[in-house]
Amino acid sequence: MTAVDISLAPHHGRAYWAVVDSWSVVRRTLLHFRRHPVTLVWMLGFPIVSVLLYGFVFGNAMRVPGQGDYREFLMPGMFATTMAFGFMSTATAVVTDSGKGVVDRFRSMPMAPSAVTTGRAVADLLVATAELTILAATALAIGWTSDGGLGPTLGGFGLLLFLRFSLIWVGVWCGLVLPNTEAAGALYAVIFPLTMVSSVYVAPTLMPSWLAPVAAWNPISSTVTATRELFGNPGAGGASWVEQNAVLMAFVWPLVITAVFLPLAVRRFQRLSR
Repeated sequence: MTAVDISLAPHHGRAYWAVVDSWSVVRRTLLHFRRHPVTLVWMLGFPIVSVLLYGFVFGNAMRVPGQGDYREFLMPGMFATTMAFGFMSTATAVVTDSGKGVVDRFRSMPMAPSAVTTGRAVADLLVATAELTILAATALAIGWTSDGGLGPTLGGFGLLLFLRFSLIWVGVWCGLVLPNTEAAGALYAVIFPLTMVSSVYVAPTLMPSWLAPVAAWNPISSTVTATRELFGNPGAGGASWVEQNAVLMAFVWPLVITAVFLPLAVRRFQRLSR
């Protein structure tokens, strides 16, 4: 009976089954959030609390180039920070699946080899889109606006998701390399300084002369500066080349990160059972 069923089943190409298998992984990931809503609440709640904390507690004490409104200056930075911190969630999820043997079970099943990593990337992008939507609604509620028009505004959010996409592969690689979830949690010590030494909270021009170039060339700063420019928010631009070409660099940095870490993640995944 089984042989008859297989013979009668429609034949599809590898691309078809890669899409189907990837979608199965996406559904599994989203069902995890449905069954463990606390995880999703934390992921969505932390950015909102951060916006309220920095926007209202520190907002009146912060300086903005051109004397603009700090909350309008802050929001593109908070958008980018949320996308940057998301790679920790990716790493934690992957290392958890690896530790429980889920990844090994996937590898033993008749499914496309690319489905696990591709499905994870799609699921994380969907979650990131939800995060940005909720965070943008919060920003509008506290007075943030985008004055760049519909096209540039959508382009700015596209750059934010592109940054998140590139960092997904960093998270997948870290999750496959790290031994446990405790080690994944230690990634906070890496991402926190990267977001602080950037243009998220303070313009590089207001930093010490030795620190300003480091902040300006930070990949997160390029996305933040580019989105400020596209949103028409204060604090965009700067004197250095990288700041003057922020939109270009907001494309280049994620491309470089993806070109480096996507092959590393795939290669590490393929070597798991060797």
